[in-house]
Amino acid sequence: MSMTFMQMAEEAMAEVEGISVEETKQRIDADPNALIIDVQDNADVTVAGLASGGQNISLGNLPIKADLDLPAEWTDPGLQDRSRQIIVTCELGLNGARGAKLLKDMGFTNVSYMEGGMEAWREAGLPTD
Repeated sequence: MSMTFMQMAEEAMAEVEGISVEETKQRIDADPNALIIDVQDNADVTVAGLASGGQNISLGNLPIKADLDLPAEWTDPGLQDRSRQIIVTCELGLNGARGAKLLKDMGFTNVSYMEGGMEAWREAGLPTD
């Protein structure tokens, strides 16, 4: 059965924890090893900004960067620990949820997505890079 983008996003949101911008900031402040991943394409992050201290890995590249079976030069060293706290975001949160679900499906045990995405982050006045 085919699915629309919104159906895929809703399925992802039902399967992973969504947290507010405030909760995201609290978790990042409390856990220096926590990682915010923005799954927007690089061009979009360049325009919209990246959460301060965050990392950009596009949604299309995320499964490659997080795969432990691929050659090390293809993967991201920050995604080797499956228990690391990872908060996934995008511009509005929908693709962030999809990225978080993808990581959960790949065995990550401490993953969530930021509700409202970078739009909510900026509206809260939080710093961007």
